[in-house]
Amino acid sequence: LKKRLEKCNQDVLEYVKEFREFSKVVQSRLAGLSSGKAEVQRQVEALLTRVEHAQRDIDYFGSTTDSNACVEVHEDLLEQQLLEEEEEKKRLKLMFNASCDHVLAGIKSLKVVKKTGGKHGSWMKDPGKKHAKIYLLSGSVNNVILEFANIMAFMEDNQTLKARRVPLPLPWEGTGHVIYQGFLFYHRHGSLNQIIKFNIQRRKVAGQMLLPGAGRVPAYQLSAHTKIDLAVDEQGLWALHAEPETGGNIVITKIDAAALAVEHSWDTPCSSRGAEAAFMACNTLHVLYNSPSGGSSRILCVYDVLGAHTNPGLQLPKRQGSHSTVHYNPKEKQLFAWGDGSQIIYKL
Repeated sequence: LKKRLEKCNQDVLEYVKEFREFSKVVQSRLAGLSSGKAEVQRQVEALLTRVEHAQRDIDYFGSTTDSNACVEVHEDLLEQQLLEEEEEKKRLKLMFNASCDHVLAGIKSLKVVKKTGGKHGSWMKDPGKKHAKIYLLSGSVNNVILEFANIMAFMEDNQTLKARRVPLPLPWEGTGHVIYQGFLFYHRHGSLNQIIKFNIQRRKVAGQMLLPGAGRVPAYQLSAHTKIDLAVDEQGLWALHAEPETGGNIVITKIDAAALAVEHSWDTPCSSRGAEAAFMACNTLHVLYNSPSGGSSRILCVYDVLGAHTNPGLQLPKRQGSHSTVHYNPKEKQLFAWGDGSQIIYKL
């Protein structure tokens, strides 16, 4: 048994020796392959460089022989593009019936009407109706609208007792909802981009739609609870939101309020970074920017969908704080804002 164990040990030592020699051979061959790979890579790079030089020569000779034809084609394309842009502007003006003949020059004054509710919420009138009712929607997620007969009833101390409660079958998300022509339009809580049209008088859902591209990122960086901000101006219903594909810039979408369908969409240069709210007035987007800790809000980006020239840089009257929502009322030419629990009116 001892002799057999010695022989086994001797065989193991020989196998180890052979394996080490084999490892050395493999390592040397791998080193050769690495150097060969580097050489092939250098040759391929040199070939690519020569191909690029040849391509530039071909492009040069092609441009010298066909330069006149190319110029003519490019001029035709440019002329066609200009014609298409003019036709698009004419179509948009017809869609809007007539362009507005005024621009926002400044904010004249502010009035804090009341302080009720939490940090997030919205309040408004219906610019599509003749009545003076006030609607209060408190919170960024809720399913009850408070309706007041007028602003005096809203301002009373026991205002919640004076209000008519209108429950919703589906809760809202954010503070970007609007009331227009007797309907509440809002982003449905728990959905990516579903917009609900709710008949306030009959208390039932009148329609719904999906807003393409919306709902993935907040409409404004400083109001992360609002993914879709709906707005109303002289031309009707709009939707404001941001998209990752636009680099976080705000997108404007015109919506047919009756059919609940998209009419047109515009990518704007207005960034959602540093923005807290926005509103539409006379076909024009006005974006409010602020500091994360709250400060003096300024309108630093303005975009007219019809291409008219406007001047940004308007500052709201001195008031330190932040806005949860700012909505324009085209009937009264005022802004209805919610700032740190206060309901504010800005006269334009």
